[in-house]
Amino acid sequence: MTLDVERLRREEFPWMVDGESVCLNVASTGPLPARTVRAQQEFTRKRAAPHRLSHEEQFGVLSDSRERIARLIGADVEEIALSVNTGAGINLAAWTFPLGKGDVVVIPDLEFPANVYPWMAAAESRGFTLVRVPARSGLLDEEALLAALDRPRVRLLAVSWVGFSTGAVADLDALGRACRARGIRFVVDAMQGLGPLVLDVTQTPVDLIACGGQKWLLSPWGTGFTYVRRSLVHELAPQPVSWMGVQGSDDFSRLLAYDMTWRADARRFEQITLPFQDFAGMATSLELLHELGPAAIAAHTRRCVEALMNGAAERGIPVATPKSRHAGIVSLRPADAAAVSARLTAARVEHSMREGAIRLAPYCYTTLGEIEIALQAL
Repeated sequence: MTLDVERLRREEFPWMVDGESVCLNVASTGPLPARTVRAQQEFTRKRAAPHRLSHEEQFGVLSDSRERIARLIGADVEEIALSVNTGAGINLAAWTFPLGKGDVVVIPDLEFPANVYPWMAAAESRGFTLVRVPARSGLLDEEALLAALDRPRVRLLAVSWVGFSTGAVADLDALGRACRARGIRFVVDAMQGLGPLVLDVTQTPVDLIACGGQKWLLSPWGTGFTYVRRSLVHELAPQPVSWMGVQGSDDFSRLLAYDMTWRADARRFEQITLPFQDFAGMATSLELLHELGPAAIAAHTRRCVEALMNGAAERGIPVATPKSRHAGIVSLRPADAAAVSARLTAARVEHSMREGAIRLAPYCYTTLGEIEIALQAL
């Protein structure tokens, strides 16, 4: 299946057709499709006069989001809890997995802070030891990470699927198998991976996935999800506790029984009230991603990334992102990054500066013509 990029741009991102900018910064914030903006606006219009918004419609956007997320990663809908950011899932893991004095949690160095600070805080409070495995030549060192799993009392490994600054991709299959063989829990920050890459949790052994929606899922700020493997849902007590995390709480006519029996599925971890209007947008964006096809999106993104990497290399610009294993991020380290950034800005190419590097991130709506504009600016 091949993407009809021009049609996608006309229908969902008309400002791109008008040449307003070259959007190579989805790794920071993804653009909202036109249909998503309409869905948010319509939901908010009804919210302004609450009698226009039925209970079924209000909570339906949450169930639609769960179902479309589950389908995107090959999970059961009962394994999906909606959240407002990636940190919600990482904090759930850091504070609810059975960890205590003498236990060890392993994370790589150079992780995005959302996958560091929760572990630091929980380690200090709960008494477990946090081990950061050094990078090798500025990139994820998987050999050292695997070796670290054989330390005494390692209970959990937490990694980002894709490095936010380098674009390096972790081998989730190999790491997951190693964890499973040792009885170690495996937690993944999927923020920079899901979308430009395809994931199937029936094939890749992951225990918990945390992912925000505002980047590659093309969803509003304040949307995201946490995947918890079905067999673990019943082992983890929600923290913090939401009043709708218990059984029977969908019936608003009977709220005073105070029965602390958790829901049987991952909704026990959801923190109600969620931003319904934003999940109306997320459900709509996910609908678009399914229409386009996750595999087709990944294939088109790969072509754009490889064109960027090859073009940069031809111009003598060092490419930090491993060519053998990449997702949607291209990290460049020119001699004068500030000057290159200024040229990109002048050419209206959206990009980021991360840890001294130029970060470019094409996606399903990017044309090869836009890649050439960026390369000329470089």
